[in-house]
Amino acid sequence: MKLKLPERRRFVRLEDPIEITFSRGDREEKLTTKNISPVGFMIETTESFDKEKPFSCEFNIASDKDPVIVKGKIIWQNKVSLADGAPFEVGIDIVDIDDAGKNTFLKYLCDLLYGSRYKERT
Repeated sequence: MKLKLPERRRFVRLEDPIEITFSRGDREEKLTTKNISPVGFMIETTESFDKEKPFSCEFNIASDKDPVIVKGKIIWQNKVSLADGAPFEVGIDIVDIDDAGKNTFLKYLCDLLYGSRYKERT
């Protein structure tokens, strides 16, 4: 007998909002993650994304003054409901993170997982 697992994700998703700045053409859009993992995240937006175009965005992690630059690609998107003007949920794979921001991003995720905040050595 073959059992079907309820979850296919390789990594746990953490429901902690991170403000993200997307550049769409000539305008910037500020969005917030609904969940995040080391390899991807989900956002909710009023407009659909072009699935063919890779993009970059900035993660504004509160513990760091410099944003983390992330390159991603759209894996899926669904309209939340059939109502006019309903938002889209968008699943994004992280393709690359700038070298300067990798440690900040991974430390942020580890802090969430372990429920602690980093205390510097004095």
